[in-house]
Amino acid sequence: MRKEVNRSSVFTRRALLIGGAQTLLLGGLAARLRQVQVEEGARYTTMAEDNRITARMTAPRRGRILDRFGKVLAGSLVNWRALLVMEQAVNVRRTLDNFASIVPLTETERTRIERDMRNGKSYIPILIKEYLSRDAMTKIEVNAPDLPGIVVDGGTSRTYHHPYELAHILGYVAPPSENDMTGDPLMALPGVKIGRAGIEKFHDLALRGRPGVVHLEVNAVGRVIRELDRADGVNGDDIGLAFDFGLQQVIQKRLGDEAASAVVLDCRNGEIMAMVSNPSYDPSLFMTGVSQAQWREWTKDRRTPLINKATSGLYAPGSTFKMAVALAGLDAKTIGYHDRISCPGHFDLGGSRFHCHSRSGHGGVDLKNALKYSCDVYFYQVALRTGIDRISAMSHRLGLGTELDIDIPGQRVGQVPTKDWRAGKGLPWQLGDTVVSGIGQGPIVNTPLQLATYAARIASGRAVQPHFTRRIAGVVQPGSQPEDWPDLGVPEQMLQAVRGGMFAVVNEGGTAPKARLGGQVQMAGKTGSSQVRRVSRKQRESGTFDSKNLPWEYRPHALFVAYAPYDKPRYALSVVVEHGNAGGATAGPIARDIMLEVLKRDPAGKPDSETAQIADAKS
Repeated sequence: MRKEVNRSSVFTRRALLIGGAQTLLLGGLAARLRQVQVEEGARYTTMAEDNRITARMTAPRRGRILDRFGKVLAGSLVNWRALLVMEQAVNVRRTLDNFASIVPLTETERTRIERDMRNGKSYIPILIKEYLSRDAMTKIEVNAPDLPGIVVDGGTSRTYHHPYELAHILGYVAPPSENDMTGDPLMALPGVKIGRAGIEKFHDLALRGRPGVVHLEVNAVGRVIRELDRADGVNGDDIGLAFDFGLQQVIQKRLGDEAASAVVLDCRNGEIMAMVSNPSYDPSLFMTGVSQAQWREWTKDRRTPLINKATSGLYAPGSTFKMAVALAGLDAKTIGYHDRISCPGHFDLGGSRFHCHSRSGHGGVDLKNALKYSCDVYFYQVALRTGIDRISAMSHRLGLGTELDIDIPGQRVGQVPTKDWRAGKGLPWQLGDTVVSGIGQGPIVNTPLQLATYAARIASGRAVQPHFTRRIAGVVQPGSQPEDWPDLGVPEQMLQAVRGGMFAVVNEGGTAPKARLGGQVQMAGKTGSSQVRRVSRKQRESGTFDSKNLPWEYRPHALFVAYAPYDKPRYALSVVVEHGNAGGATAGPIARDIMLEVLKRDPAGKPDSETAQIADAKS
């Protein structure tokens, strides 16, 4: 009996201990459940939602680029692409290998993906493949369980409606580099492109826009079930240009296969109506990657298609520079309007002889006839009397050899030198340098855009700056009115004197009779031929030398600058034909045909797209 009582008491203590332990465990569990469900319920609900809902930033549509009449020059198209969110992938390497077995990846794409994975954040999608076909998208969706972290997304890609004609103006877009990662979250989004040249680069910030966000419901393997809500980003601003695309096409066709450039300005306000650099290239190739074969083809072409000749090509202006020399001489009072200088066909200075293009000479010529016949001897002597520093100062005032406030990056400034410039190289300035500068040779080089600006400033008497941009997001930008630009600061009488000489060049038997328009409207202009290789005295005096017989790359460049109408200047232009030999014979007729088209179209005289829409609404 005593043993039974002892066993009963032992059992009772064990039962109490076990019961107590169970009570403690259940109590702890209940306390934990209360903590999870009551105290921390909100946090776990959020975590559960985060597993079910994924948020993705969305890239905005890049702004459009339009011509003055509303024609879309650059826009965007839907681009289906595959993205990888690393934090949703169980094994990133395995996921990529599985993807590549379904949709092949090139070595270049693999390298880019590896770089993006190293530099990116795990929650920001990485671009895997762009421009997916419908068949590729179907395969990805069918194999979704084997591709955790892979999603198909609809982005946008840049499209150029007329790439060849507009490459040098619009430029192109390309993926951002590591140097472009400045903290802007937009730069981290897959497939984002930024401007690398032209208008695309100059207005890149305005064209980008701001990103949005979309919330998606996903299942356990990451497949999208449905879109829950979307906060759209702000699309980039549209950029409206003063440019006339129809005129651009006509000029491109007129230049044909020539390595040449042409620029047309509204000489009252500097708006660029057309800018052609020939030959051109297709900028869309930079978005998908340029092959080595294509790059070799471009770089081996001696006509240099990748260079915007209008803003980056440097050429000696030749005789087109003579108006600047004349204005410098008049301003310094080293010549008068009717002073005559004798031209026997050459000019001797020390032991050097400087030839005129006319071997027999022009006799006694004044300013008007010196421009009309492009007498070199006249301008040799005017340059000596005036000095290079005064010539340089006047040239800069006219837009030559100085930086222009142009809305296309990459322009080259060229130069109209001074004595200090030569001294900075440790060399003295020689009188012979001044002589050859009088006809736009020697160390003087300018761009075709500067030459067109030069013609516009002579025609208008205003310090206009060339520019493309008219509107940003519909807002008119400063510079569209003549009064937006200051007076050139050159007396009207002086300007009228060189205008008269330019008129005679074209219309009174001067060096450019082939440039005459032939109707009631008259054009004033000036020819130029700039040497790229020295011609010896023996060759000049032989009487048999003809630069047309030289190899193409040794022939002089052919230049022409002009404005029209003569009595009421509206448009100014420059034409440069590389190795075209003679300005009057080659560049002059091209300039005539371009000006006839410009006057026929009269883009500056027509309402632009928004003005026309307002007028239609009122009517």
